[in-house]
Amino acid sequence: MKKRNLVLAFATLASSVMLAACSDVSTTNSSATGTEIGDELVIGLNLELSGEVSSYGQTEEKGAKLAAKEINAAGGVDGKDIKVISKDTKSETAEAASNATALISEGANVIVGPATSGASGAAISSATSGAVPMITPSGTQTDLVKDSSGNVQEYFFRTTFTDGYQGQVMATYATENLSAKKVVLYYDNSSDYGKGIADAFKEAYKGEIVAEVTFASGDKDFQAALTKIKDKDFDAIIMPGYYNETGTITKQAREMGIDKPILGSDGFDSPQFAELATKSAASKVYYLSAFVTSASEKAQKFYDAYKAEYNEEPSMFSALAYDSVYMAAEAAKGAKTSVDIKDNLAATKDLEGVTGKTSVDEEHNVVKSVYVVGLTEGEQSSVDEVTAK
Repeated sequence: MKKRNLVLAFATLASSVMLAACSDVSTTNSSATGTEIGDELVIGLNLELSGEVSSYGQTEEKGAKLAAKEINAAGGVDGKDIKVISKDTKSETAEAASNATALISEGANVIVGPATSGASGAAISSATSGAVPMITPSGTQTDLVKDSSGNVQEYFFRTTFTDGYQGQVMATYATENLSAKKVVLYYDNSSDYGKGIADAFKEAYKGEIVAEVTFASGDKDFQAALTKIKDKDFDAIIMPGYYNETGTITKQAREMGIDKPILGSDGFDSPQFAELATKSAASKVYYLSAFVTSASEKAQKFYDAYKAEYNEEPSMFSALAYDSVYMAAEAAKGAKTSVDIKDNLAATKDLEGVTGKTSVDEEHNVVKSVYVVGLTEGEQSSVDEVTAK
C-alpha cells in the first residue's frame, strides 16, 4: 500500500445525507444529569435500517452488534455487559430525532448513529437535552459539530472524516495520482453531502473544471447529462454522491463510451455500487474510504470475524460502526453516567481501531487517515493511504 502525505488545512470529516442538519440547538445542558450506568452499559443504535439509505444503516448495525458481542465475550466494560437497543430511523430525520429521545428514556448511556448527516443533525437536540452522547459512524457534514452561534455541540461525536476534507483529498488525488488537469464535476445537488464535497473540491482544485453538472437523489436516467459531457476534453470525472445514483451513472457512462477515470466520495463504498454499475463498467473507478483490510492486522481480524458472523464482506460503514462501539466502550471505563462518557469521548487520543488510529479534536471531529480505493472489473485493485497533516 502506497502512503501519501497531504498537507492540507484540516477539519476532519463525517458522512451525510439528503436533508440539511438541524444543528441550531443548545450545545450544553448543565441541568441534565444524563443516564446512570447500571448493571449493564446500554448502547442505543439509531440507524437507517429501512428506506433510501438502508444499505448504510443495516451494515452499521451489524458492525456495532459484532463489536458489542466481542466486548461482552472479553468480559465487558468494567465487568458489565453491553446491552444493545436498536431502532430504525426509516431513513427519515424526524424518526431519527424521536428515536434518540426514546432511546434515552429507555436508559441508553450512549447512542451510535444515525449513519447520515441529515438524520444526525436532527438527533443532536435530543441527545443534548438528555445529556447522552451520540456518535455518528458516518455523518460527514462538516458543520454538524457547531450550532448556529459557532459553539461546539457538546454531546455530538463522530468516527469518520468530514465532507470538506473529502473535497480537499479528491482535489489532491485527482491532480497527483490521476494527473487530471481538466475535470468534469458531476455531483448530487439534492444533498448537503454532495454539495459540500463539490464546494470543497472547487475551492481546492487548481486545474480546470470544464463542466459542472448535477443529479438528484432518486434519478435513474442520466443520458442527457452524459451526452453533454461526452465530447468535452477532460481527464477525469469527479463524482460526489451515493452509490444509489453513482453506480447507475457509471454504468450508463461506460455504455456511452466515456472511459475516463471516475473519482468518487465515500458514498460509493457499498457492495451495491458494483452491482448497479456492473463489473464490466466498474473499472478506472476510485473512491474514498475509511477502511481497507490491508491497513493493519486489526483490520484483517475484523474482516474475518465479520465475514464469519454474517457470511458477507464488511464495508467502510460496518467498520466505522464497529469502531464507534469500541470507542464508546473505552469512554465508558470508570464512568458512572452518560455525562462521564461524554467527557471521556472528548478526551479520546490515539485509539487503535480497524479504521485506523483515532483522536478527537477540540471540535469533536476525528483525526485519522483516509484511503482511496481503486476498482478494476468491480474488484479492489489499488489502495492509497492519505494522511492529513
